[in-house]
Amino acid sequence: MSDLLQQGRGAPRNGFATILGTNEIASAVAIELHRGGYGVVLSHDPAPPVIRRKMAFHDALYEDDVRVDGVRAVRADTGIHVRKGLARGDVMVTTLGLLDLIVLGPIELLVDARMNKYQVTPDLRRLARLTIGLGPGFSGGTNCDLAIETRPGKEGQVIQHGPTDEPDHIPRDLGGVTTERFVHSAVPGRWHTAIEIGTRVYKDFHIGFLGNEPIRAPFDGVVRGVVRDGTEVPAGVKLLEIDPRGRGADWTGLDARALVIAKAVSRALTFRGARLTEAAANPHLVK
Repeated sequence: MSDLLQQGRGAPRNGFATILGTNEIASAVAIELHRGGYGVVLSHDPAPPVIRRKMAFHDALYEDDVRVDGVRAVRADTGIHVRKGLARGDVMVTTLGLLDLIVLGPIELLVDARMNKYQVTPDLRRLARLTIGLGPGFSGGTNCDLAIETRPGKEGQVIQHGPTDEPDHIPRDLGGVTTERFVHSAVPGRWHTAIEIGTRVYKDFHIGFLGNEPIRAPFDGVVRGVVRDGTEVPAGVKLLEIDPRGRGADWTGLDARALVIAKAVSRALTFRGARLTEAAANPHLVK
């Protein structure tokens, strides 16, 4: 995107990165790249809906003042807004799609962090100078340049050739609880809730309504994540997450797993850069 800042104060030293997704993993990657000298734009995708919103830049889309680990994100509605924001050095969040962003100029780095585990995964290659796919569905050298494992216990592994693990439907353990801490939508509908993330709740506490169906807390704990009020959701997605750890609960800042994955993106960039240097110096040794 070298032309993005022609009217600005100058380009970030490492170029520009587009991240697909506004969830906590996409946001951790955005912070890592922002601090590493990239200009960063996060492109929102509505599926699946974001629940860990206090760990993510998602709510900047609604013009909330959102800061994660001290980094602020700003909403951009047009290409002009993106240009101005990047010139200021802001992290930008937008509903503009990848096709809208590509026309602004060549993308240095594209990271797909949408975590669409059960949907068809696009081929990202040639959409940017370097493409990285996070999680299930991605295969290094097949539909992205590099893939990064997100499966609990293996998160952060950089894969140059071959696929990431298929989803196993088992979330990482949190306070001795895995799958049970999430409540999923049984049917499609509009979600309504007045409960804020960080609220202490008890078993069967009324969290909200999906259409006319009441949704309740599965056990005692703290609301770690919940879909934003008024969101239209499909069937089978996570509506909320309860952290059972009491005083040890966390719902703000950088998620530990997301941070590991974000660090892996930086490691992948270093690995890729070293490999390109080696290829230039010894083309007969690198395949």
